[in-house]
Amino acid sequence: MASSPAVRLTDAAARVARRLGEGQAEVGGLADDELLGLLVDATEARKAVELIIAGASAEVSRRSSRELGYEGLAQRKGLRTGAALVQHITGLGRADVARAVDAGNELAPAVEPVVDVDSETAPPAPVVEEWLGTLRGALASGRLTQAQFQAIRGGLGEPPVERYPELAPDFLPRAWARAVQVLLEEAAALPVEDLRSQARIARDRLDPVGVTLRFEERFAARSFRTWTDPDGRRNAHILFDDEAGAWVDALLQAALRPRRGPRFVGADAAEKTRAAGADERSNEQLQYDTIIAVMRTGANADPQQAFGDRQPGVRMVVEASAVADGDHRGGMKVTGVGHVEDGGHALPGGVIEARMCDAGVISLMWGPDGRPLDVGRELRLFTRKQRLAIAARDGGCMWPSCGAPISQCEYHHIDHWWEDHGRTDVDDGIALCRNCHLRLHNQRWRITRTRDPITDADAYRLHPPPDPSTGEIGEPVELRSKSPGRFEAA
Repeated sequence: MASSPAVRLTDAAARVARRLGEGQAEVGGLADDELLGLLVDATEARKAVELIIAGASAEVSRRSSRELGYEGLAQRKGLRTGAALVQHITGLGRADVARAVDAGNELAPAVEPVVDVDSETAPPAPVVEEWLGTLRGALASGRLTQAQFQAIRGGLGEPPVERYPELAPDFLPRAWARAVQVLLEEAAALPVEDLRSQARIARDRLDPVGVTLRFEERFAARSFRTWTDPDGRRNAHILFDDEAGAWVDALLQAALRPRRGPRFVGADAAEKTRAAGADERSNEQLQYDTIIAVMRTGANADPQQAFGDRQPGVRMVVEASAVADGDHRGGMKVTGVGHVEDGGHALPGGVIEARMCDAGVISLMWGPDGRPLDVGRELRLFTRKQRLAIAARDGGCMWPSCGAPISQCEYHHIDHWWEDHGRTDVDDGIALCRNCHLRLHNQRWRITRTRDPITDADAYRLHPPPDPSTGEIGEPVELRSKSPGRFEAA
């Protein structure tokens, strides 16, 4: 049974005090391992404090409800609302207070009415679905921070059972529970922003009808606004719809791709590149120049003059099971949803069908075991179709905690082509961004593949190099796909 937040706070605070020593507040003198241990312990203490603040904030809000009028706690303290009272005491921003109250309300036990147990009109006890109970339990136990909890809770939303009357009532809640388990396993390695994004991707996999509804809402909200500030500078604010946003991302990824040259280098290397006349623009400046160049090109030339026969665009991945034959006029009908290759965000079937008409498609078929066909050792480099298959399987750079999209990735032979006579097979290829790919080779990391004899699924593990000071080898880390396919599709 998980210990209470107060116990965890006391234990973590004691460990922090021991690491810092009596009366010491400086961390500069700590060894590397002690410094990292201090950060872990301080984080555990913060998680416990967040839970205590959340519970107290929610209770203050309840005691300050509008129904209590001037008898409410906040009114008696001279403030209008419970949130204002919490903000006054804690110094938190309004958004932080709102998140704390929401988290506290999630964890607050349900107050059951006192009823006659023999009465036939007694209301049933409130039931917490498995997926929500698991998520709340992870927050209460300290496995998730408040921000991580809100990212998953807000990204997933509620199972839209009423939207799918043809499904069994417990189908979507059970699918939600499996998605929560996947996200909990990945939470420790993902920034909160990426965790929220992955929760939305899981929701879209499970709610294809909702993908269209949400797309239409965001499409209706699209806007472009310009204004001039007091200094005479021209400003703009753009709110993209999903498809246009993905297209702009593809343009900017092309402008910022690692192969353009060194952009994140040490001081010595940076000085040499400046001396050689290298591009000194910031990423923001480079993105600006790219967008302006595209707009000028579009205003002055037709697409064939601007780009030749290679149009810039967005790669979309659609599973074969989501495509059916069309009506008597022929063609295809997308019955499910597609996913943008970079990031995995969902697009409704109508958008996919429109792009299929406009640009055609490349089919990507999987065998019954979920693996594309091997091509053997005749080829040194992965073929275009193999790269598409690996991209669909991995969904981005597979290095733990790296969020690079697939457009920035290279394809690594897990058995090195030269040293280990590695095969150019999809099973033995893995997506890594250039930075992580160089780190793997330069620091002698290693990736291995094993096959589960029961599920026949591949598992990839990253093995660290020996510690240069001790010679010890750390535990391997399981690499997890970033592909939307890891979530069950409705």
